[in-house]
Amino acid sequence: MAGKYVSVDTTELRKFVEKMERAGRGGGFKKELNRFLDSLGVDFLSHVQDAIIRAESVDTRLLLNSFQKGENGNVFIAQEGALQIEVGTNVGYASYVNDGHWLNPKGVSTRWVPGHWTGPPEDKDARFIYEPGAKTGMLLKQKWIEGSHYFDEAVRLMERIAPMYMEEKMQEWLEKYFSDFL
Repeated sequence: MAGKYVSVDTTELRKFVEKMERAGRGGGFKKELNRFLDSLGVDFLSHVQDAIIRAESVDTRLLLNSFQKGENGNVFIAQEGALQIEVGTNVGYASYVNDGHWLNPKGVSTRWVPGHWTGPPEDKDARFIYEPGAKTGMLLKQKWIEGSHYFDEAVRLMERIAPMYMEEKMQEWLEKYFSDFL
């Protein structure tokens, strides 16, 4: 058996590797990857907005509208390196709506909030409007307000559907850049 060798033709493998290098260097693939990440981020923001609406967490629409790409002060990062997508909001109370909160600070059993109602307080469509210095208002007793978990719901949804998006996109890229090898 000494002196016997196996001969393997690696021409196609070399062509494939060269094509991968060209796809990476050419910039076209990188641009497509950035567009894909950006679209994933926008899609996620849409799921966050849908979850806010389903949870009926919207009053002035400030929270809902804060989850948009490019809003002033928002966080929106789509990164190619470690495939990072980061979104956020500039609304300070967003985490209270998501996670829940106490109506009053720790140790405070009641708190007066000046303002007025747009209708009878028992009317489900009536809204309380905060108005500093108003002679009318409402007395808040210490109570836990359960969060709507809108953000958590959107994250769970994206964790389920993102792999499908990724698989479809990978197949599209394979067909586009390497069709002659498939």
